Amino acid sequence: MNWDRIEGSWMKIKGKVRERWGKLTDDDLDVIAGKRDQLIGTLQQKYGQTKEAVEQEIDAWTKAVDADLDKGAHAAAAAAVKH
Repeated sequence: MNWDRIEGSWMKIKGKVRERWGKLTDDDLDVIAGKRDQLIGTLQQKYGQTKEAVEQEIDAWTKAVDADLDKGAHAAAAAAVKH
């Protein structure tokens, strides 16, 4: 997945980030601001995991988010075609 897509949709996605990683605060999410490296560093600090473990977790999570974004984009396109 293209991380730019997540960064561009950060305001919509940060709730999903908070659901997945509950130790993150609103302040953390504001500092992260969609930046992958910031997310990695913050998760390492909060959860005490290695960079590699965090990256694997993020990669798996982004696949699910990407599918959700695709569903939303397809639904919006279908609605636009109907009008």
